[in-house]
Amino acid sequence: MTSAQNEPVQSPRPVADGTEPVAHAATSGHTVREDVVAREKSQFGGMQFFTAFFGWLTATGAAVLLTALVAGAGAAVGLGNQADPEQTTQAAAENAATVGLIGAIALGVVVFVAYFCGGYVAGRMARFSGAKQGIAVWLWALIVAVVLAIVGAIAGSQFNALADLNSFPRIPINEGDLALGSIITAIAIALVSLGGAILGGLAGMRYHRKVDKAGLGR
Repeated sequence: MTSAQNEPVQSPRPVADGTEPVAHAATSGHTVREDVVAREKSQFGGMQFFTAFFGWLTATGAAVLLTALVAGAGAAVGLGNQADPEQTTQAAAENAATVGLIGAIALGVVVFVAYFCGGYVAGRMARFSGAKQGIAVWLWALIVAVVLAIVGAIAGSQFNALADLNSFPRIPINEGDLALGSIITAIAIALVSLGGAILGGLAGMRYHRKVDKAGLGR
């Protein structure tokens, strides 16, 4: 026998964090990529609230831009200020249901797309737990809405710096605003924004799974 054959077989050394090396992925029943991603997720996964703040900023900016586009489209089809105010008021009164439905659909689309963008940014930055990043973006919007409502109630609406941006629905605090329609609209918009943020977070996370698959194989 040669000296090489007499030498004992050394087991692979564990990595610095105490986990098994990548070479042992086959014994766990998973692929190398799955084991690597699982270890990374266990350390860096979870809700990243700081990262979600940038997602909320993205959602706010997207909402402002999309609202401006919708307003511009309305002006292009004759709904702008160039029309006769009396004719505009009369037409809106005669078609109140249609105008309300179109406005609700447009608002829903704007909110969904804006928060999808925000969730995507948060999920892309955090890399893991895309759904949780989307929820964190939505929570940022909720927290800011509550803070602005409190500031508006204490200091007056003139101190509400974001009131004119229409980046997210504000909480109705006046007694006249607490109508059934306003409550239903607020709940619907909250659900739409939450769904868009979660889907965006999952989409942003999915990009990194493609990168992992390209670098580590299947």
